[in-house]
Amino acid sequence: MNEFELIRRYFRFAALPGGDLALGVGDDCALFNLPPGEQLAVTTDTFVSGVHFVADGDAFLIGRRALRANLSDIAAMGATPLGFQLAIALPEFNEQWLERFSAGLADDALRFACPLSGGDTTRGPLTITVTLLGAVRAGEALCRNGAREGDLVYVTGTLGDSSGGLYCLQQQGVADGYLSERYWLPEPRLAVGSALRGLASAALDISDGLVQDLGHIAQASGLNAVIECNALPLSSQLIAAVGEEQARRWALSGGEDYELCFTVPPERRATVEQALADLGVGVTAIGRMTGKGTGVVRCVDGMGNPVLIERGGYDHFA
Repeated sequence: MNEFELIRRYFRFAALPGGDLALGVGDDCALFNLPPGEQLAVTTDTFVSGVHFVADGDAFLIGRRALRANLSDIAAMGATPLGFQLAIALPEFNEQWLERFSAGLADDALRFACPLSGGDTTRGPLTITVTLLGAVRAGEALCRNGAREGDLVYVTGTLGDSSGGLYCLQQQGVADGYLSERYWLPEPRLAVGSALRGLASAALDISDGLVQDLGHIAQASGLNAVIECNALPLSSQLIAAVGEEQARRWALSGGEDYELCFTVPPERRATVEQALADLGVGVTAIGRMTGKGTGVVRCVDGMGNPVLIERGGYDHFA
């Protein structure tokens, strides 16, 4: 099977023109109709086998995880997905793997109304690159540099679960169903991002670890931040699997939870909490932004005493 036959067989799903996608798979470029008064939001993530996903994992779940991680970036900007591009390097032609992988992508492309619009295939070590496009009304995107001193720091959902799921898979070959799902199938908070437009002062998704990612907001905003460790939202499943101390460490620096971290002026607290309660999404205030600084994030216990963090998050080149 050659490259073009492979594309036609496995990657023409959900790619028919319609809605914002005017021209999909099969030409030199895809064409999108951008709604009037909106800006294009673009994000790219590369997933390397054995680094970003378990190498012998189910290809169906690998496909879904790759798309959802990018959708999380779109959610963090308060944008709406338009479609995505896929570039994939394959070590060999494996019909069963490709069928499972493309089925997983197709499932979530339909679920999140985000069609495949093009991409590239080549031979090499298994590597998956997804570029996702979204639209957001001009001037309303949630950026990292809008936080102000005194803003409250919030997170959605529970933290550390993805690290717990990966740990169980690596150490035991199996994970609790909840933790396994949290690793393989993070929930893109698209509705939350949309609801936060005009309310949150800054936002991002938690991909490399809470301490490190909150540091990006602090640095971009010229501030520092404080995290109250006792306030971190932890799932009962994670605590049962690894204990509360380890669960809290992973909540701070584990990464790949793909929950949103955002800042809110204190006077908007009630409005934000009510808006997200209406969506059925859990949200927790975990800290605050402090005076002018260079992006330093401190962690404290319930008495305000410093908590030592061995590392703030994941760094590919550390």
